[in-house]
Amino acid sequence: MSHSPFLLSAGRRTSEKTQAGIGVFLLSAALIVAVPVADLFTSPTIHLAHILVVPVALVAAFCGPRRGALAALLAVVALIAAGAERHMLSTENVLVQLGSLVALSGLLVFFGGLQERRRRELERLRRVSDTAQNVVLRALPHRAGPLSLAAEYRAAEVGTSVGGDLYAVARTAHATRVLIGDVRGHGLDSLSGTETVLGAFRAIAHRQEPLPELVADLEASVRWGLAEQLDEQPGDGVGERFATAAVVEIPDDEPYVRVVSCGHLPPLRIRDGGAQFLEVEQTSPPLGLGALADGPYTPATFDFAPGDRLLLYTDGVTEARDADGRFFPLRERAEAHAARRRPDALVESLTHDVLAHVAGRRDDDMALVALRREPADRAAPGRRARRA
Repeated sequence: MSHSPFLLSAGRRTSEKTQAGIGVFLLSAALIVAVPVADLFTSPTIHLAHILVVPVALVAAFCGPRRGALAALLAVVALIAAGAERHMLSTENVLVQLGSLVALSGLLVFFGGLQERRRRELERLRRVSDTAQNVVLRALPHRAGPLSLAAEYRAAEVGTSVGGDLYAVARTAHATRVLIGDVRGHGLDSLSGTETVLGAFRAIAHRQEPLPELVADLEASVRWGLAEQLDEQPGDGVGERFATAAVVEIPDDEPYVRVVSCGHLPPLRIRDGGAQFLEVEQTSPPLGLGALADGPYTPATFDFAPGDRLLLYTDGVTEARDADGRFFPLRERAEAHAARRRPDALVESLTHDVLAHVAGRRDDDMALVALRREPADRAAPGRRARRA
């Protein structure tokens, strides 16, 4: 199982802040030491003592109250040393400067402590948020049966890692099942719906039942969960809470993929340098609106041979617009990256293309999941052992 990108990014943020704080402190300390040294070579009429408050302010703001107090102490020692060098330590001018430096440093350290406390509270809340969101949207395994997998997720709301788009993978005895979905809305407002859909899928996807019955059970569970949310949070009306979804089943020993589409976008199959949308003729209503269905769920079957890639995505990808209002050309870009055989390289390249297409202006969540059926000689070790 791969590590969560949310937790890895939190670790990188902490490391970068630590390194930046050390750099600021060392630079400020060098500036403080430079003041009495510079006084040895300047005219007696030139006073540099007022500069000492600048490094104290920088350290207190960026390095915390403890290092701020240390910088203030160093600044006071530097001012005393500068006054002693010029034999002016007992003069009224130096005493006023010394008193002002002590008073200003005390205030800077005090407010730096308040800022540090608030920063720690925000960081704690961010860690709690990242952990909670990681529980909702778990990292996908690199391998599932004969498949290699990779996923990429970008939330539209700043400061969040999960929104209304979702994906999940489950294994049965002889197949891999993948869910891709998009809950109505985006950002944190749709997170409760995302948790409902993912929780329902994880609870039943491992069952040894046909795909149509699985999706029927998923629909019933999601409809019940969304209705319960409606009772607790009466903001939307009946029928305004739903999720488009596609449930994909890939048998281990058959070169096929079965797709049940609940109002979701068609998967994109990449084969021999070309890309083709797998259009499902008989689609069903989105999850949560199953009462509108005309009949049972009917899966569509498509070829999926060793070496083929399957791309699942949400409308945050296909409806991404550039400055001229043009949609992102997913099929063309997928064909351009068809030589990237590994799923992780494929989703990374496509994500980069989407972000470049919109120039950083995204107003919807986006999710990409890439799967590749590995050749038989590259099957997972446990699978080869069972066959032997």
